[in-house]
Amino acid sequence: MALQLKHRSSAITDGLTRAPSRAMLKAIGFKDEDLARPLVGVANTWIEVMPCNYHLRRLSERIKDGIRAAGGTPIEFNTIAVSDGIAMGTEGMKASLISREVVADSIELVARGHLFDAVVAISGCDKTIPGTVMALARLDLPGLMLYGGSIMPGEFQGRSVTIQDVFEAVGACAAGRMTEAELHELEGKACPGPGACGGQFTANTMATAFELLGISPMGSASVPAMDPRKDEVAFQTGLLVMDLLRRDLRPSRIITRGALENAIAAVAATGGSTNAVLHLLAVAREAGVPLAIDDFDRISERTPLLADLKPGGRFVATDLYRAGGITLVAKRLLDAGLLNAGELTVTGRTIGEEAAGAVETPGQAVLRPLANPIKATGGLVILKGNLAPEGCVVKMAGHERVTHRGPARVFDREEDAFAAVQRREIRPGDVVVIRYEGPKGGPGMREMLAVTAALVGAGMGDKVALLTDGRFSGATHGLMAGHVAPEAARGGPIAVVRDGDTIVVDVRARRLDVELSEAELRARLSRWTEPPPRYRSGVMAKYARLVSSASEGAVTG
Repeated sequence: MALQLKHRSSAITDGLTRAPSRAMLKAIGFKDEDLARPLVGVANTWIEVMPCNYHLRRLSERIKDGIRAAGGTPIEFNTIAVSDGIAMGTEGMKASLISREVVADSIELVARGHLFDAVVAISGCDKTIPGTVMALARLDLPGLMLYGGSIMPGEFQGRSVTIQDVFEAVGACAAGRMTEAELHELEGKACPGPGACGGQFTANTMATAFELLGISPMGSASVPAMDPRKDEVAFQTGLLVMDLLRRDLRPSRIITRGALENAIAAVAATGGSTNAVLHLLAVAREAGVPLAIDDFDRISERTPLLADLKPGGRFVATDLYRAGGITLVAKRLLDAGLLNAGELTVTGRTIGEEAAGAVETPGQAVLRPLANPIKATGGLVILKGNLAPEGCVVKMAGHERVTHRGPARVFDREEDAFAAVQRREIRPGDVVVIRYEGPKGGPGMREMLAVTAALVGAGMGDKVALLTDGRFSGATHGLMAGHVAPEAARGGPIAVVRDGDTIVVDVRARRLDVELSEAELRARLSRWTEPPPRYRSGVMAKYARLVSSASEGAVTG
């Protein structure tokens, strides 16, 4: 049995010729009996720079305990992580999306280089979550992903708060609606301990999506980061990866077209982050499963918005956990006939079987019944038009305006737009255009939370629109169109918009247009020249040369 399970690692550990390899492994404490067992890689995204991943060492120890208990030998290794919340609004934010590729690349390289028999990946902050799953898809070894869990909400002036409130308070302070002392008090209370950002921002969105995809065990992601039950979830994850190895259950059997549609439906039903479009397209690409940006609009259009979660709603991830968790989301989709119920999950059960086991807390108000949705259609909308021929993404959490027409205020850098907001130069009715922030042009496709939150904090969130070839944070809300493609750096029409041009956003018609004739637009584009790259060497330059369009997931392979 052991030799059969060591389907890869025996090439490292077995036979006279492998004595040097065994000598190296024995130098760090492994014994002959350890090396006789299957070697299971434990890919940890721990880093000492953010709450999202800070507690993952604790969880990795429990995962390793589970692997040992089930007859395997765990080998932990680390990868990188970049904190969106810390880097937001700075040059450092360009590293965030790029880090997704490095996370995936590094896990793939370590697993291939050391011939692990199976892999567990532990994720926390935004890009580590899809990065780990992209690696699992590439490797196609028995494996799964465990999400580290959500932070608890903070308490400020008698109400629950998250990091979203801090970003919006910056704009409120600049507009004279909050004092500097209040802002300082808020920043000390918004993040009370380890865990990923608490609303249905990108981290919790992707954790939700990947439970519905089936690559994370149902019921695992909802458990908060510091809840004592998380340790037991981690131990069970260690047991489970050994079960996957014994059954030879691989990601290629789990990441299917039907499972990806389930993941999209979960994002739509929970008002999740627009970043899910990028990340699910990227996972599909790695798994070799056809998926297009238009699929998100089609699935969202038939899926009701049910979750009253921040940033558009009232509740946070820990509230959803108490209400019944992500399993309850799956049950709602099952009851609505919107779940591909036969898709397999890492537990060995189908997603329909998992959903049927949901337990709903009586009287909970976080997840609406099907008969009383927040909105009849889901939270993601794909717009096209003469400004976005390849498409762009808008999140509709149920209360936003669906049309806007106004003059363009054009900025070629996020910092310039933020400064204009801080100087209170943006007027009601304006359409803020931030370009050259796409995957290639940034490079790295920065999130615009500093700008969008400052607009909301200044009381302008419902008075302006914003469009960008960059991204939005999961905490962004308001009429904001991101991922505009083709991006400006590739000569997309957004590159030739001028101050004062009239831009029309029409969600019902699925259009994003500038009111220019086709001839004028063609003439402007014919005169456009590509600007010099912002980086000429290093990882940023390499990424800019390799990255695909946002409409294809902004992947580099």
